[in-house]
Amino acid sequence: MWSRTGFAMLRCSFPSRLIVITPHTGPRLFPFQAPQGDLAILHGTANPRLAAEIAAELGTPLTPTETLTFSDGNVFTRILENVRGKDCYIVQGVHHPVNDNFVELLFWIDALKRASAQNVTAVIPYFSYAKGDKKDEPRVSIRARVCADAIEAAGADRCLMMDLHSPQIQGFFRVPVDHLYGRYVICNAVRKHGIDDVVVCAPDVGFAKGAAAYAKILNAPVVIGNKHRKDHSESAEIFEVIGEVDGKNALIVDDFTISGGTLISMANALKQRGAKSIYAAVSHAALAPGTVEKIQDSLISRLFVTDTIEPITCDPKSKIEIVSVANLFASAIRSIHDRTSVSMLFPEGPGKPF
Repeated sequence: MWSRTGFAMLRCSFPSRLIVITPHTGPRLFPFQAPQGDLAILHGTANPRLAAEIAAELGTPLTPTETLTFSDGNVFTRILENVRGKDCYIVQGVHHPVNDNFVELLFWIDALKRASAQNVTAVIPYFSYAKGDKKDEPRVSIRARVCADAIEAAGADRCLMMDLHSPQIQGFFRVPVDHLYGRYVICNAVRKHGIDDVVVCAPDVGFAKGAAAYAKILNAPVVIGNKHRKDHSESAEIFEVIGEVDGKNALIVDDFTISGGTLISMANALKQRGAKSIYAAVSHAALAPGTVEKIQDSLISRLFVTDTIEPITCDPKSKIEIVSVANLFASAIRSIHDRTSVSMLFPEGPGKPF
């Protein structure tokens, strides 16, 4: 065996036959899979519907899985099909019950690694512990960092998430994190309603940059609310609105809502300042019991949410409109699998929806 111009050549016992092996084929004489391995989509108990829609968008059957919860609370996960050498994507959000879903995600990652998957990507539509991104009080945990360490320790090669509460959490991971934005599909839904003369409203300074991104897509101005939260309760008060809303249709935007208190308080403040119709949009609808009823009784005409959290169902009379992000996740997974740019999924500028 010798090397010549970057190729390895193997002289066989037959003098007239020379086998040329490229450096990318590994120990086998001929490649038997794509470089990334065959694509496999799996799901846990958190997002079965979204995972099925993602697989349908990709034209790939779901890899069958099984999850059992024993009487003592132990969770058992099992992959029901061979995934050896495959490029695997496990869809499992971290929403209520948060700790159960998170631990189940770790078990799925571990199961895939032990089953000799070539790559394991944790697809986390909603990562609720993203709220624990800093130590802003004495003697508290930076929960997002602990979760990042656990995901890496379980064996994840990559993470795919959408609308993290704090984008800097990507830096908590040593593995690549692809961060998706739901604002493009939400803005498409807003456009379908033909809402004119729109002003985009951030409920606080913390989401001002996110509101500016919405405003850029919709070619609209931005106003900002001054929100105050007294404690760790899920309620807040809007004291002031910075910007002009009189005679305009307002769209309140945020990354998530639990009690709906911030959205409702902001809607009241906007109405007092002369706004006509008031709409709201959030990426993650982590709705607590009673929130749907509160939204129904509020000044909000319609609340746009994505389907990152399951289960969420709304009757036809509800003000809540669910927008699917299956195509967004499917496109990102295809880009990762094909080794193309994920950022190309997000064209910037008005009039260029996803």
